[in-house]
Amino acid sequence: MSTRFSRFGQWVQSTIKLVPILPFIIPVLILFPLSLGWTWEIMASDSFNSHRENILFAYLLYIVIVRFALLDLMLFYVSRKRRSMHLDLLHIVFLYLEVTTVTLLYFAFLYQMFGVFELFQYNGATPVQHMQLMSGHEFRVAFYISVELFTTLGLGDWIPQTLNAMLASGIEALLGFVQGGVFFAVLIYAHQKDTQK
Repeated sequence: MSTRFSRFGQWVQSTIKLVPILPFIIPVLILFPLSLGWTWEIMASDSFNSHRENILFAYLLYIVIVRFALLDLMLFYVSRKRRSMHLDLLHIVFLYLEVTTVTLLYFAFLYQMFGVFELFQYNGATPVQHMQLMSGHEFRVAFYISVELFTTLGLGDWIPQTLNAMLASGIEALLGFVQGGVFFAVLIYAHQKDTQK
């Protein structure tokens, strides 16, 4: 039993050593699976289209697992390291910004891959005229929807049309909400730890 704990402890220590290189790992870890989907769509579009809903659902599960693992790793890192808290905070702030940016891009690419205009319907004033203006700008629209959802501002002008679009909307809003909460919790923890010295 003690050998299992020692192996787990060794794994934790080796994982902590990865934190300084996380800025290089995060984009690959989060965005690489999308390139596999694009390749699949190009090479075998019939197969991709027949499994389209399941693939989108798998991508949603993947981002939830990866994002929560990254947040856990950052929290564990902050609670265990005994260096300057200011340096640790700087690391956390930059990782927070990077994870936020990469997550926004992940969802924007995901919405574009699965057809942003199929997943979401425009609900604003004069929809026909606006849709004509937006028809050549799928990625910009997808990025806008991603930012709206992640920041939990909501979608007054875009409505999810499929079950997976509804799930994606909820998951992205949840990730944004939790990430903001964790970030402020880390700041408060760091401030309290600093004032106790």
